[in-house]
Amino acid sequence: MKIIILGSGVIGVTSAWYLARAGFEVEVIDRQPDVAMETSFANAGEISPGYSSPWAAPGIPLKAIKWMFMEHSPLIIQPGMDMAKLRWMAQMLGNCTSAAYAVNKARMVRLAEYSRDCLTELRSQTGISFDERQQGTLQLFRTQKQLDAAGKDIEVLRAGGVAFELLDVAGCLAAEPGLRGSQDRIVGGLRLPGDETGDCLKFTQALARRAAGLGVTFRHDTTITRLNMVEGRVASVTTTQGEITADAFVLALGSYSPALVAPLGMHLPVYPVKGYSITLPIIDEARAPVSTVMDETHKIAITRLGDRIRVGGLAELAGFDLTLNDKRKRTLLHSVQALFGGAGDTTNAEFWTGLRPMTPDGTPVVGRSPVPNLFMNTGHGTLGWTMAAGSARVLTDIVAGRATEIGSTDLGFERYMGRARRPQSVPGLRPAVS
Repeated sequence: MKIIILGSGVIGVTSAWYLARAGFEVEVIDRQPDVAMETSFANAGEISPGYSSPWAAPGIPLKAIKWMFMEHSPLIIQPGMDMAKLRWMAQMLGNCTSAAYAVNKARMVRLAEYSRDCLTELRSQTGISFDERQQGTLQLFRTQKQLDAAGKDIEVLRAGGVAFELLDVAGCLAAEPGLRGSQDRIVGGLRLPGDETGDCLKFTQALARRAAGLGVTFRHDTTITRLNMVEGRVASVTTTQGEITADAFVLALGSYSPALVAPLGMHLPVYPVKGYSITLPIIDEARAPVSTVMDETHKIAITRLGDRIRVGGLAELAGFDLTLNDKRKRTLLHSVQALFGGAGDTTNAEFWTGLRPMTPDGTPVVGRSPVPNLFMNTGHGTLGWTMAAGSARVLTDIVAGRATEIGSTDLGFERYMGRARRPQSVPGLRPAVS
């Protein structure tokens, strides 16, 4: 059976890899000249299952108001009557309860932990190298209030069996010696030793080459314009290179996913949340981070990638605008200089922006859609790199008609529908080989 994957970011490519290994004929379509050229290109570099948390949380509405008056705000809401943005924000606010936060975080951690295990296996199978490090993530607190608030996350981590360490200042310095010059700015941290780091672009491009070796076809420079329905199923996709047919389709277009399925009557609540990053060459090894440090005050990740430092974060609600705003660059520089001053060459910082596809509850949409032969793997927000391998593995099991290795019924599109739907079978949709 032939499956077309719409989108060639890290989600699309990992989906192609697992589906091809399951014996399906796979073709990937994307408008860019190569894989991972948009949101996967220069993300923060974190593979952080333990830090998988929904942005919708108790207290966020009040924090958002406070952030609006900060010079280096982690949240920017651009003015304008964008109805999609307003609807998404309303849905997100509806998830800012203690009960919703616990449910959403638990399932995000479940998927992210599974994904980390899948990535470990994939790395062992392929030998892919992508500036990876397995040295944990340190969530850094600058105030006692932030440290005290970590208790809620610790409860969820403990319930999920996720390893963690609550550190004082000395413990933070032992984990990240480069922080010695800024120890007076911190009060403690929450370390997640099971987290990893790595260059998502390098990984995705290397995996695409291996997927091609399994027979996956990559159709680049091809814009997708429409899904064509025949008798309640997707029969083909219209592109700038013509109409392409397949037996099944996987939606992995990130922030652009809702527009493609809207004509089919599906209201997919995925909204683009603009993020920024800078990448600095390391000029002082002793001052550089060892792994990833999360600056809790500014919601910015500072990550070691080989001989570079990647600084990524911020959340700007600005629709599909990809303009590079120099003020955001100053915020990223402010964070890294305050914590790791002198470690990187700020005069040669590479500045980038991308659109994170966010759902209002933080969990991606992985699984079947109301259309029997259309599947979804989208809406991963800031955690696409963290959840890529696990999401692709879950998707592949669903497509192949196998039981998933983790609970997946709450990951699908059905949670956004007015009532539960029983998954529809796809007659004849089975791997070409076992």
